[in-house]
Amino acid sequence: MSLLNTLGIGKKKDTPEAVPVLPHEIYESAVLELKDVIAPSALKITPRELNLGDRIARTFFVISYPRYLADSWFSPIVNLDAVFDVSIHIHPVDTAAILRKFQKKVAEVESQIMMREERGMVRDPKLAAAYANLENLRDQLQQAQERLFDVGLYITVYGKTEEELDRIESEIKSILESKLVYLKPSLFQQEDAFKSVIPSGSDSLGIHSKLNSSPLSSIFPFISFNLTSDRGILYGINRHNYSLVLFDRFSMENYNSVIFATSGAGKSFSTKLEILRTLMFDTEVIVIDPEREYEFMAEATGGRHFNISLSSPHHINPFDLPMPSEDETTADVLRANTISLVGLFRIMLGGLSPEEDSIIDRAITETYALKDITPDSDLSQIVPPLLSDFEMVLSGMEGGESLLSRLSKYTKGTWAEFINRPTNININKKFVVFSVRDMEDELKTVAMHIITHFIWNAVRRELKKRLLVIDEAWWMMKSEDTASFLFGMTKRGRKYYLGVATITQDVSDFLRSPYGLPIITNSSIQLLLKQSPTAIDTVQKTFNLTEEEKFLLLESDVGEGIFFAGLKHVAIKILASYTEEQIITSDPSQILQIREAKKALKESSENETPDNPLSRIAGVV
Repeated sequence: MSLLNTLGIGKKKDTPEAVPVLPHEIYESAVLELKDVIAPSALKITPRELNLGDRIARTFFVISYPRYLADSWFSPIVNLDAVFDVSIHIHPVDTAAILRKFQKKVAEVESQIMMREERGMVRDPKLAAAYANLENLRDQLQQAQERLFDVGLYITVYGKTEEELDRIESEIKSILESKLVYLKPSLFQQEDAFKSVIPSGSDSLGIHSKLNSSPLSSIFPFISFNLTSDRGILYGINRHNYSLVLFDRFSMENYNSVIFATSGAGKSFSTKLEILRTLMFDTEVIVIDPEREYEFMAEATGGRHFNISLSSPHHINPFDLPMPSEDETTADVLRANTISLVGLFRIMLGGLSPEEDSIIDRAITETYALKDITPDSDLSQIVPPLLSDFEMVLSGMEGGESLLSRLSKYTKGTWAEFINRPTNININKKFVVFSVRDMEDELKTVAMHIITHFIWNAVRRELKKRLLVIDEAWWMMKSEDTASFLFGMTKRGRKYYLGVATITQDVSDFLRSPYGLPIITNSSIQLLLKQSPTAIDTVQKTFNLTEEEKFLLLESDVGEGIFFAGLKHVAIKILASYTEEQIITSDPSQILQIREAKKALKESSENETPDNPLSRIAGVV
């Protein structure tokens, strides 16, 4: 006797004598099938719902439609932010049989109308309308312009609690009843209703309404929000229906945007593409570039590129003052610039105590006074002071010794080349790029604060349509002063026709700042590209994403994500033409090929001879 038989395994006990079980039968009895995997852990059927493990399902059916159904009336339900299934069962009706019934019905209605006329009764508009509708539909059926169908429309909603189901039910009913479409729950038929909704193709519920082709087509479920406007630039393709996402950021209540994406997801690519297309609509674009990615694009579009570093010939004096706008005075400009400078020194000097803050504030005022700059001065005639002038004033003030020792590295030595020089930058081009890649990390936040302050002064000086792009904005969120200044720009930019686009891959660092979430809420446009698993929960909570949208962002390819514009959002795929891609690419292999081609072109032009026509062609190209 084998060991299996000894243990009682391998025998069937359904007969008086044990029958041996073959080994493959033992194996097959333990194999999991697909139905075992997808089946819930438990199932409970009640009159109003089904309990499917940790979820509750409730199914409804449509019992009544209005006389007319407008196009896309079902769109608000399809785009509802809830988990639900929709099943539409369409059963064709034999046209010949229905025409016979129509003939009888038309005769009945016509007879009622004639009887009312014979009795001298007032004409009934309902009967007249019914007669006209019946005759019209009968003509269309006879000419094969329409067909008649028995239609069952069922909706199953899901939730974790009955309260959640009640909320979703109320929301769906309110939407449909506003369109005179009425629902009823499948009381005591939840099992048949659920079977009718799951993708099995069976209509176990069998509750139908007769609809002809035209109103039936209005229920077409594959409807999604479109973001196609009459003006604006092409952001990408709607992944749901392949329509164009055309949008104008300057048509929103504010002109700001944010882009969140993991490294390599295409955030710089999408930003460059927007810039390139925005430049064609008479919009000036200014970029703060932390990785020197926009230099080639600036050259290709005839823009201007400034490399801000310790050894750079380009300088910005933080003591510069803008010209007052129409609703400002010189005193307002001085006050605003003083507050900004105090914030800058707080970053430069590693923080200030309340006493030091007061000393710095007083020293700034006296530094401007040293150059005869007062609230009554004409700012078009002044020469702004330098940081060395501020140091000189601070040296004569009591309690400024500690501040002087910390400030000296910015006025003497290598760091003095960066900040203690008059401004020699002019942003009079449509496309201007400030690169801070070569700036030491210790000074990068200081540099970005000075650059944004300089740009803000230029924006306030002259009213133009402008877009400011801040790549890797998390650098500015590291300091409360720079984050506060950035938030102020997003709040006040609309007044000066300025849109601020902030881009970052470090979502956690961005939102850790108290100004992170306010900047997002003050941005009418948000673009979420592929997210990392470590950041997706934060993104989901911040943007109130559904589980499906969460997984869409985790599984997206490069240049794919979700585009938010106001209250609408669509799944987007960003595409560029071949020429655009050559200008904006960040792919190192493509950049290397372009550089080699330019080098070869330069060498061929240098070696050009009258007998070499190919070299002349290369020179023209």
